[in-house]
Formats: sequence, C-alpha cells, structure tokens
Amino acid sequence: MKILAIDTATEACSAALYLDGEITRQYRVAPRQHSHIILPMIDQLLAESGVRVAELDALAFGRGPGSFMGVRIAAGVTQGIAFAWDLPVVPVSTLAAIAQTAYSETGATRVLSAIDARMNEVYWAAYRLSDNGCMHLVGEESVIAPGQVSKPAEDGWTGAGTGWSAYGEILNAAIGAGVLSAQMNECLPSAESVVKLAVADYEAGRHVPASKAVPVYLRDNVAKKSAA
Repeated sequence: MKILAIDTATEACSAALYLDGEITRQYRVAPRQHSHIILPMIDQLLAESGVRVAELDALAFGRGPGSFMGVRIAAGVTQGIAFAWDLPVVPVSTLAAIAQTAYSETGATRVLSAIDARMNEVYWAAYRLSDNGCMHLVGEESVIAPGQVSKPAEDGWTGAGTGWSAYGEILNAAIGAGVLSAQMNECLPSAESVVKLAVADYEAGRHVPASKAVPVYLRDNVAKKSAA
C-alpha cells in the first residue's frame, strides 16, 4: 500500500509517505510558510522513494480543525493532486493526529486533544487507543470555551496540544484535579500520524473522492464570514 499524507493545520507543516509499512517524512515548524514549503516536501519524498504519484493508492490530509488558512492549504493541495490522478482521499482529524502523536511519543492511551482556537475557545476532543494501534474518538469534536469542557469519567488522561499551553489552568480546573497524568503543551499534529490513521481508514473503506475532500472548521461562522 502506498499513501501520501500532508498536514498544514497548525504551526507545523509536514508530509509523509507510507510504503508497505515503512514511513518517511518531512516536518518543519514554520508558521505562515506552509504554502511555500508543502509542495517541495511532497516532491522530495516522492523523489527519494522513487514513487510516482500515479503509483499511489490514496492521499490523506489533516482536514482540521485548526488554522483556517492552514486547513484550506492542505485541502486544496490534496484536491488538486487527487483530481489530476483520480485518487481517493482519506480526510483525518487534526485532533486525532495530535492524539496519535502523543501516543507515538509517550505511549499515552487516553488523550484529551486541545488546539488553541483563539477567541477564548479551544478545538477539543477525547481519544482512546483502539486494538489496531490507532486513536479512536470518544464522543464528539467541538469548539468550546475552555471552562466548559466535560470532565472524563475516569482519570489517567494525557492533555496534548496548544490549547493546553494557552488555557491549561482553565482546562485543568474544568476537568478536575487528578484527571491528567501528563500534559504535552506543544504537541503538534504531523503527517506521519495522519498517514498512520489513514492506513486504517483506507483499509476499512473510509475514503472519499476528491470532490469531498473538504476542510472541517467546526466554527462555521468563521467560514461564513470568510466567504462573505
């Protein structure tokens, strides 16, 4: 199986190539440079692997939530390649990619992902490790004031993402003392985590045509204002 994945939803910009169980990647924390560096990252990965776009089975991208422009860049690049080569697309949640990164780096099996959404809100979701080694959503993704997040039913969670660096005290107060066992304030999503999740989704038939590879903003009013 060959899947190319990209993620530009946060400060990090990355691309990853999955080739029959092996993953190579390009990763940089480069705010406001994503549109300039993501295509060279893709080109370098393909050139070093000797794989042509036509040989890929699918594309994957971090579909949000996250930076409004960043999510649009990833969706636009993915759609362009998918349309040109008639490839299916696997959209992957940015919050899930953060949880997967936290698991890869620390072994955390229960993760509360939070991205600073500005406007005194966070993009928020809870994830638990599944038997296949991928993070599974518990409940729903939301954009919410940090003081209004729900308390998990049990302790032993890891908080991950920029929402924890921006609103850590408020989030900890909302979920209650002792719920967190660790906190990864600067944990960012990566295309490597996106492609790991995408492989499982692709094998399960959870992919879409290029026309449906669209961003997920959660905060609908932002998208509407931009369109206006």
